[in-house]
Amino acid sequence: MPDKQTITSFFEHLQDTICQGLEEADGGAEFQQDAWERPGGGGGRTRVIQDGNVLEKGGVNFSAVYGEMPQALQEKMGMVGNTFYATGVSIVLHPKSPMAPIIHMNVRYFEMSGEQNRYWFGGGIDLTPHYVVKEDARYFHQELKKVCDRHHTEFYPQFKSWADDYFYIKHRKETRGIGGIFFDRLTETESFGKAQIFEFVKDVGLAFVPVYSQLIQKNRDLPFGEKEKDWQLVRRGRYVEFNLVLDQGTKFGLETDGRIESILMSLPKQANWYYNHQPEAGSKEAETLAWLKKGINWV
Repeated sequence: MPDKQTITSFFEHLQDTICQGLEEADGGAEFQQDAWERPGGGGGRTRVIQDGNVLEKGGVNFSAVYGEMPQALQEKMGMVGNTFYATGVSIVLHPKSPMAPIIHMNVRYFEMSGEQNRYWFGGGIDLTPHYVVKEDARYFHQELKKVCDRHHTEFYPQFKSWADDYFYIKHRKETRGIGGIFFDRLTETESFGKAQIFEFVKDVGLAFVPVYSQLIQKNRDLPFGEKEKDWQLVRRGRYVEFNLVLDQGTKFGLETDGRIESILMSLPKQANWYYNHQPEAGSKEAETLAWLKKGINWV
């Protein structure tokens, strides 16, 4: 059964692998590393890429933090524990071109010791196109379904629905993008052990570079103008709203005295907000908005 050292080592390796793959796909900029320590226990490596050929700003974070379990967090989770250990990799990439999509991935492991010794895995991967292209959405979801199906045929429909609900901007009544998969608090059952869950999480992480590289190579050189660029900044604004208002990872980082620069790494360099912005009827922008809803069978 994998222990926390084995899981942590894989996540460190995954960060290295993903950064190397993204540098190759971008063909310009390189990641800059900022190693940090967390007051109270642990630390991590924040790696940021900026102003590349494809990527305007992106981050690939690794962390392994531990310490006393805050009382407020115990109450929120409905658990009793003395200490926690959390490790994982978190990624957000904002491309230069509005024709290429934003992407997010997170894979993580959490355990708590005390009166209740518990552990679980969580994570997911979702895509946020500035312009929804059905062909790309189908490809993205088909690839995620392949990963899920290798481990359990119920994973994709369950985790796809979970992503639709999780990546929903309630105050806008729209999804952040076309979704993907999301899972949390996965722990062993009679038929599915810890080692099997870990293998699934590893496969999700390793699928990231091939899938995103395909999407950016397909769309990076498509023409666009000021109208498309302005729409990109509006959609980035929606991304910011979700991450600051609704994202549980952001909240967890803040509630456990996480490193603020790493927590807010997911935000773009630029974003726009217009009062009561409404795209023109029949436009590509209006068409994209019409796709931002739950329950679409992209596969």
